[in-house]
Amino acid sequence: MAVKMLKSEARKRRHLRVRKKVSGTPERPRLNVYRSLRHIYAQLIDDISGRTLVFASTLDLDLRDQLTVGGNKDAARQVGELLGKRALDKGFEQVVFDRGGYLYHGRVQALAEGARAQGLKF
Repeated sequence: MAVKMLKSEARKRRHLRVRKKVSGTPERPRLNVYRSLRHIYAQLIDDISGRTLVFASTLDLDLRDQLTVGGNKDAARQVGELLGKRALDKGFEQVVFDRGGYLYHGRVQALAEGARAQGLKF
């Protein structure tokens, strides 16, 4: 008899499958996305040195006053725009997108579109 997998376990399995193929370098870092029910987080990671280069989230001081709800598509788009702006300020134009095992839909898609609107290419 097959055992049903929890949603979180299925996401982690998908995430590991994506991470086998996607890796960030200093020239082209990995844009990682994590979402919870209330917030969304994004960061640019250099996997070679294991360092976070740029980050943004709905808990950011720059966004906290503007947002009433942190867990919707509007908030995700603003996080993507903030991340894109910070990445370009640090000199990163090209990134590889790591959706974190989530479907490319809804908040994850809105974050990606916000980052692309600021000029990030992926």
